[in-house]
Amino acid sequence: MPSTVTPSDAAPIERSRPGNQTIVLALTLLLGTQPLSTDFYLPSLPSLPGIFGVSIATVQLTLSALVVGFGAAQLVLGPVADRYGRRPVLLGGLLLYTAASALALPATHIAWLVACRFMQGIAMAACVVGARAMLRDFYLPQDGARVLAKAMTWMSVIPLLGPMLGGLLETAFGWRGTFTVLALFGAAGLLFIGLRVPESLGQRDPHALRLAPLLRSSADILRHPTFRAYTVLAGSTYAGLFTFIAGSPFVLVDVLGYTRAQFGVAFSLVVSGYVIGSSWCQRLIPRRGVVRTVRLAAGLSLAGGLSMAALALAGVRHPLALLVPQFVYMMAHGIHQPCAHTGAVGPFPARAGTAAALSGFLCMVLAFGVSSWIGWSHNGTVYPLALTIAFWSLLVGYAAWVLVRRHGEPTPSAAS
Repeated sequence: MPSTVTPSDAAPIERSRPGNQTIVLALTLLLGTQPLSTDFYLPSLPSLPGIFGVSIATVQLTLSALVVGFGAAQLVLGPVADRYGRRPVLLGGLLLYTAASALALPATHIAWLVACRFMQGIAMAACVVGARAMLRDFYLPQDGARVLAKAMTWMSVIPLLGPMLGGLLETAFGWRGTFTVLALFGAAGLLFIGLRVPESLGQRDPHALRLAPLLRSSADILRHPTFRAYTVLAGSTYAGLFTFIAGSPFVLVDVLGYTRAQFGVAFSLVVSGYVIGSSWCQRLIPRRGVVRTVRLAAGLSLAGGLSMAALALAGVRHPLALLVPQFVYMMAHGIHQPCAHTGAVGPFPARAGTAAALSGFLCMVLAFGVSSWIGWSHNGTVYPLALTIAFWSLLVGYAAWVLVRRHGEPTPSAAS
């Protein structure tokens, strides 16, 4: 059972920090590596089997490798960020992201592209873990959720415009145009973080990388009910999103007849739901608190997922039968994500890097399973996509209405 500590133990250490706008822009650049690496890349997916002479399932490895690198690296980089600080992890991650994107450009074999995507995943892990730990260094959980929601509102421009721009780049320059933009984005982030964002960790943990203390710390985090509640919520809502990311290019283009440019526009319109949700989240949290905000959003998740399944089972074969329910699901996702990610690390102010890493790793395990499932289950119909999203919406409802309702108010752990 988690033990109670005084409020000062859970508060951020007082130190000079950049202004809120600088932190919001830093979070946007750092966390933006994740949607940029997936959403911007989507319009190229249907072209890759013909270009490289491989199957759809093989091409899905370029998504799976990204997820594996992202998930596995977090387990190492979280403790590294607690030991050496957030800034070295962030700068190293952005440097690797830029290099991996550039190295993908001369790829002539799918294995080369998969390897570069794996390196991109490792780099994304550094950016995301470091960013979430930095946020906990500077803010208490509820304040951090509001700042993160604001950053995610700005960050949503990436998935909003990414598929459209990716579709145009794919048409004009092929898939290499996408990786050129990814390299430039990484370089811009590296420059901004290097010049504007100082170290946020007040006291480094000299024991963070020792195996025995690390295992005890990880076990303590995994046992904490607040961590589990918010991690299940974060993983479930992201798995539903990743189902759409992995499956929609093939369903909308190959099954329902969209062109790649039409797919980019349609995907961007769906993502606008995320913009609305993250903007709404900033207003909901001060009035309702995190727990009640999450419970409200779960109703939207269920409405989106279950209506998509119902339309598919009723035999409705129209793109809007997927896009409208996913728009609703994305609104909810824009609310769940900032609440879940700040809630999961909330009880662990001194171990925010490790807690963020564990939460992120577990989410990526689900995403890897989803990517593999979509590649395996694709059968030329809308059913695998629609029914899988409905399943995850049900799990989101359970996480929000049962787990977060019971354990959503964070009690700091004894060793936090």
